[in-house]
Amino acid sequence: MESDNWIVQNLNSALETWNEKLAEIWTLLTQNPESFKGGEIWRVMVNINDALKAIGYGLLVLFFAAGIVKTCSSYADMKKPEHVVKAFIRFALAQGAIMYGMELLTSIFSIIQGIAAKIMANAGAAGGVTELPAEIVEKIESVGMLESIPLWIVTLLGSLLITVLSFIMILTVYGRMFKLYMYTAIAPIPISSFAGEPTQSIGKNFIKSYVGVCLEGAIIALACIIFSVYSASSPAVGDTSLSAVTLVWNYVGELVFNLLVLVGAIKASDRVVKEMMGL
Repeated sequence: MESDNWIVQNLNSALETWNEKLAEIWTLLTQNPESFKGGEIWRVMVNINDALKAIGYGLLVLFFAAGIVKTCSSYADMKKPEHVVKAFIRFALAQGAIMYGMELLTSIFSIIQGIAAKIMANAGAAGGVTELPAEIVEKIESVGMLESIPLWIVTLLGSLLITVLSFIMILTVYGRMFKLYMYTAIAPIPISSFAGEPTQSIGKNFIKSYVGVCLEGAIIALACIIFSVYSASSPAVGDTSLSAVTLVWNYVGELVFNLLVLVGAIKASDRVVKEMMGL
């Protein structure tokens, strides 16, 4: 609700910041790393990935040799056809994984992105726009100059908390996007560990961790959807006969609690995924 009152404008500004960040999260969850920020970051990560493939191939041979030494206790074992065939099949598959690692990662991302898109499509919009109730605005505007001093303090504190929570929330989602880029850039190194049986756990953990980072998007989307249902009704205004300071304090307190619930759920998305994936 529009108003010329500074206190109302301050609260509205904080709520606008929250609404903008919540809408930005919804956009980020539907965006591919290739198109994020015009795709320039993705191009740099692809170049780094290509450069690290040479190191990956070198490590491939090293892990392969270490695996042969570890799994074959004697020269007689090496002469057995099944050992030789198994070792070279593993080597060929690991080499292919390095060569087509980018396609592998993007395919995994697309599959999990489809899960997140399905969740969003069947849930509708992620929460409505939070607005300051008309009763609160009228109560604030009716306050005199001296009575407005404690109201300024309450408003500044509430606006600061809402703004800080907004940035904590969006930083968590941006952090997930940055992790996707890091995994993409460094992929040839851990994938090369598939060449040796003793070291293959490194590659498996890398793939599981990457799947977990991708899956965080679906968990964050679920958190936003659950929050939208949880906070479908705005915080209760309460008894309008109370003083403006008490009324605003009660409203801001309940609103901040609701926002803390969402921020906590988003921050916990990586822990939830780790528990699901056994990481």
